[in-house]
Amino acid sequence: MRLFTFLLGTLFFAFHLLFYKRVLKRVRLPLSVTRFLTLLIWGNYLMVLLYLLARYGWEPPRFLYYLSSLSIGIGFLLFLGWLIYDTVAWLHRLFPSPHLKHRVDLLFMTGFAVLTLLAIYGGAQPPLLKKITVDQHRFNRPYRIVQISDMHIGGLVDREFVERCVSRINALHPDLVVITGDLVDARIEKIRHSLAPLARLQSRFGLFYIPGNHEYFHGIDTILAYLPKLGMTVLENRAVKIDNAFWVMGVDDLMGLRRGRHRPDIEKAYRDRKDGAPVLLLAHQPRFIKKLANHHPALMLCGHTHGGQVWPFQYLVARFQPFVKGLHAIGKNRHIYVNSGI
Repeated sequence: MRLFTFLLGTLFFAFHLLFYKRVLKRVRLPLSVTRFLTLLIWGNYLMVLLYLLARYGWEPPRFLYYLSSLSIGIGFLLFLGWLIYDTVAWLHRLFPSPHLKHRVDLLFMTGFAVLTLLAIYGGAQPPLLKKITVDQHRFNRPYRIVQISDMHIGGLVDREFVERCVSRINALHPDLVVITGDLVDARIEKIRHSLAPLARLQSRFGLFYIPGNHEYFHGIDTILAYLPKLGMTVLENRAVKIDNAFWVMGVDDLMGLRRGRHRPDIEKAYRDRKDGAPVLLLAHQPRFIKKLANHHPALMLCGHTHGGQVWPFQYLVARFQPFVKGLHAIGKNRHIYVNSGI
């Protein structure tokens, strides 16, 4: 984790340095404005370092943690701003015009400020409810499944947020609720209070859970032992029959292969399947599809990618994951859906 924190801090330093050198040092703005923006940029990087400390040890006041978390998003926007500005600068070299450059610089900085404010506003909005219909002509009646993924309880995601989500989910009257990993982002003893509302989730056939990669960072044995107390059925490489119509099956995360424990085992999971009824497979990472061998689940539900987080990082994510977000057909009457995270 220390190495990961160091690498992340170095990456964000590069984002800030690129924006400072390639954008702020080249835009035509009054000197006082440039100096003020310079202070804002490097102040934002200090907040990035504060956020990293808060994620992996130190516990600041909540308002300070919130402000530091914004710095991560702003850091990504600085990287995006550098890409756009360098593209504009290249075009300006092809078609030089001193007067036009001043106007473009002013328009760019104004647009960047507006985009940042809109991003902060958007990030504070409640989760979107997406209704996806998967019609495979396999069942006599429809089943309503609510998928929760990448909730990352801990830090900013507190009990109040969890309670609101539970109320919205219960109002949907689901047949099944499935949680496809990264539910927690802190040790259980720190977030019991925030996890408690999950015990009130209601569905006709139960609440099913699989771990994601983040559970391996925060004491996975303790997490997997605690969650059944909230009414969750933990599916570690096993399957359960639902309504005598289909199997819900879950596997451990691929992180288990690196950690050497709680490894995903699709063969073991399929041994629980006693008949040819369709399989609903829960796997945290979409790239687990490459581990299916000769098995063919009807529907695979995943998370992990956060939909690529922010543009253009979905293209980077796509180098490691075969699907970044949304519904995809993977064969006749077979689909995968990648949740962007609650």
